[in-house]
Amino acid sequence: MEALDQAEGPAASQRAMPPPPPASPPSEPAQKPPPRGAGSHSLTARSSLCLLAASQFLLACGMLWLSGIGPIWTQNTTDIVSSALTFLERLGPSAWLGTGTWDVPSLLLISLCVILVTTLVWLLLRTPSEPPSPLPPEDRRQSVSRQPSFTYSEWMEEKVEDDFLDLDPVPETPVFDCVMDIKLEADPTSLTVKAMGLQERRGSNVSLTLDMCTPGCNEEGFGYLMSPREESAREYLLSASRVLQAEELHEKALDPFLLQAEFFEIPMNFVDPKEYDIPGLVRKNRYKTILPNPHSRVCLTSPDPDDPLSSYINANYIRGYGGEEKVYIATQGPIVSTVGDFWRMVWQEHTPIIVMITNIEEMNEKCTEYWPEEQVVYDGVEITVRKVIHTEDYRLRLIALRSGTEERGLKHYWFTSWPDQKTPDRAPPLLHLVREVEEAAQQEGPRCAPIVVHCSAGIGRTGCFIATSICCQQLRHEGVVDILKTTCQLRQDRGGMIQTCEQYQFVHHVMSLYEKQLSRQPPE
Repeated sequence: MEALDQAEGPAASQRAMPPPPPASPPSEPAQKPPPRGAGSHSLTARSSLCLLAASQFLLACGMLWLSGIGPIWTQNTTDIVSSALTFLERLGPSAWLGTGTWDVPSLLLISLCVILVTTLVWLLLRTPSEPPSPLPPEDRRQSVSRQPSFTYSEWMEEKVEDDFLDLDPVPETPVFDCVMDIKLEADPTSLTVKAMGLQERRGSNVSLTLDMCTPGCNEEGFGYLMSPREESAREYLLSASRVLQAEELHEKALDPFLLQAEFFEIPMNFVDPKEYDIPGLVRKNRYKTILPNPHSRVCLTSPDPDDPLSSYINANYIRGYGGEEKVYIATQGPIVSTVGDFWRMVWQEHTPIIVMITNIEEMNEKCTEYWPEEQVVYDGVEITVRKVIHTEDYRLRLIALRSGTEERGLKHYWFTSWPDQKTPDRAPPLLHLVREVEEAAQQEGPRCAPIVVHCSAGIGRTGCFIATSICCQQLRHEGVVDILKTTCQLRQDRGGMIQTCEQYQFVHHVMSLYEKQLSRQPPE
């Protein structure tokens, strides 16, 4: 039994053991695990590469925008790069952040950025700096004699600048390209000048012999050639008109945009400084760019016919209502060297009234105090102040003039209510002064001599006063007013009258107020 058990023992043990599993085919050798951090290094490198490409792209777009190439070109570049990035996104992250060291999508992105930046640098180096674009052609009227532009405000707001040439330093001069053509002839009392009603320019070779000592010579009959622009401006000054009824006047006075557009249409008609070539003339002008228009300038009688400077004064005869000749004289505020000339003119023209619309100083000197405290003598004319009357808005001096045995009376109105560096906030003071001066002129009789009006340059506030006086007469006699035509008439006689848009608006406000006063008065 034991032998049997021993014989069956191995077989039983073999039956008890499970069969071995089938042998598996030989497998490939196992890969070594990547070093720790290698994947993250690869991801960081490719992310940095993409950030570098994106930053270069954004930098290129910004430089394109700032370099002036334009938003359209930049937008097109953005669309191209966006398409490339969309293509890479469709390939999946493994295509451009994958395992490859330098795969095709990454090279494509880098190449695109390099090309973009290189093209940008080439364009910036190739494109020369563009010269400043030429200014558009000026308006046919304003180009003749337009002064530097200003920032215009409402008539009651404070201005940044004063009435242009009523401030020192002297503003820029209108640029003219006229040739100097003034020279003395055989007769020293005559000057050969190029007659320039509205600033003659090159191309006109016709000269006119103009007697500079003939007071108020007429412009009609000038035989010079004018450019089309000058002819257009001259025609505008002669024909411009806009008659306003009462309601139209009130509405227009409240429309600053309409008034500004209309004001800019009116030619200034300044005189080219080259038109006068008299030695020592600079001593006779307060502002070297504001000169009297030759055809209407006041000429002083001179004891020395060989000295044209002694007959010169910066003043013009101004027509009044209905075109009446020599109703006013517009002149600059006297300077120290012209006080004697001023009183010579007053005596020569039999002036009964002087209207002064400036302070002695407004930041800088605006006018010399040319009247005495009591008595003084200038060029043989004795000036004596008899009485001074103070009112809220002006001072009235009653002055006696004597030359030899002849004695005359003179009223000097000094308007002190015009504020510095702006137009008045209220219209009644100026309107009251105009009425006072009209009544004083009526007392002189129907043939009153010219009324002298001046501010500092003799064109801004002076123009406002004269325009208001003329328009008040028109409103009383006709029931309508034409401020545009009045302004053009003033500028024909002396360039630059009513020199700023604020002053032009102010005249409309004054006339609107005067019309309301007339409408409340009972009919006579």
